Amino acid sequence: MSPAQLKTYFHLISGRSRGPFAFMARSLLAIASGGYAIATFLRNKSYDWNFNKTVTVNAPIISIGNATTGGTGKTPMVEYVARHFRDQGRMVSILSRGYGSSEHGGMNDEGLLLYQNLPDVPHLQGPDRAALAQVAVEELLSELLILDDGLQHRRLRRSLDILLIDATNPFGFGWLLPRGLLREPLKQALRRADVILLTRSDLVTDQARTAIRTKVNRLSGSPKLWVESAHKPVELLMADRSEMALSDLNNKTVAIFSGLGNPAAFRQSVEQLGAKVIAEQSFPDHHPYSEADLASLSRWVAASGADLALTSQKDLVKLPIEQLGGKPLGAIRIGLHILQGKAELLKALDQAFAASTS
Repeated sequence: MSPAQLKTYFHLISGRSRGPFAFMARSLLAIASGGYAIATFLRNKSYDWNFNKTVTVNAPIISIGNATTGGTGKTPMVEYVARHFRDQGRMVSILSRGYGSSEHGGMNDEGLLLYQNLPDVPHLQGPDRAALAQVAVEELLSELLILDDGLQHRRLRRSLDILLIDATNPFGFGWLLPRGLLREPLKQALRRADVILLTRSDLVTDQARTAIRTKVNRLSGSPKLWVESAHKPVELLMADRSEMALSDLNNKTVAIFSGLGNPAAFRQSVEQLGAKVIAEQSFPDHHPYSEADLASLSRWVAASGADLALTSQKDLVKLPIEQLGGKPLGAIRIGLHILQGKAELLKALDQAFAASTS
C-alpha cells in the first residue's frame, strides 16, 4: 500500500471521508470484518478449549502486545522490560515474528533498533516462536523471555500478558480489521491481559484517559493493573555520527518522514522539541526504502528548504545514507516513561519472574 493509499484508507475507516462512495466502502469493509470476527473467535476458542495446545518452556515469558494493528509503541516497552531484567543481571532474550525482515534472514527494523539500543540482549526472529523459545533457553541459557507482539500468539504459555493501548486511538475506530484496526474483539483481548499499559497518555485529556479506563474496566471482567506512560525523545542520532543535541532542534526547520504505525505521534514528538515541521511524508509501517524512495526523498528534502531531515530511529536503521538532499539526516530516539503505576508494574514483572522460577 502506497503512502497515498494508506492515507485514503485511514480517512475512510476513521470516518473523515464522507459521501455515498465512502459509506458504501465502509459497508463492504464491515462485511469483511464480520468474517474476520468469526475466524478470530474460533481461533481463540480453539486455545481456550485446548483443541490447540500451548507450549511451555523452562523460563518465564512476558508477553507485550496490543489489540490493534501497529502504532501503540510496543518497541520502547519491550526495551524497557528487557533493560529492567538485564540491569538485574538476568539473561534475557527477545522473541518476535520479525514482520518485514528480509527473506535471507536479516532482522527487521524493530530488531535492528533493539540491537542498537540493547546490543547485549539476544533478539531471535522467526515464524515459529515456540522453537525460538527452546533455542533461547537451551542454547543461550536465557532465564527470561520477552515475547514481542505476543498478545495474539497463543501457542506459548506466558507468565504475564501486558496489553498496550494507545491513548490517541485506543480502540482502533471500534471495528475489527479491515473496517477498523482491531486484531481481535476487544473484550477477548482485555480478558486475557494481566496489565493494561496506556501509551501516549500525556497526549490526551484527563477526561479522555478516564473514559478509556472506564471502558477497559467494563469489558475486562476482572480488575487489571493499570499503568500510564508517555513516549519521550531521549536523544538525537545523526546519521553521520556528528554531535547534535535535542535542544539544538529548537527553531530549526525540518522535513520529517517515517514508516510507522502512528506517524502523527512522531510529528508531535518533533514539534514538542521546538522544531518547525515544514514538510512531511508518511510511509506504511515497516516500509523497506528502495533506491527510488531515497532519490525521491532527496529531491523532496532539497525542495523543502529545511535545515535538516528527521526520521524515526526505527527508519534510520534501514537507511544507508548520511544526508538527504544535501541536508543532514537525523533520527529521534524515543524512550518509554512511566507516569503512573511504575512501582506496581515493576512488582508485577518481578513477581512473574519469581513465580515461574520458584
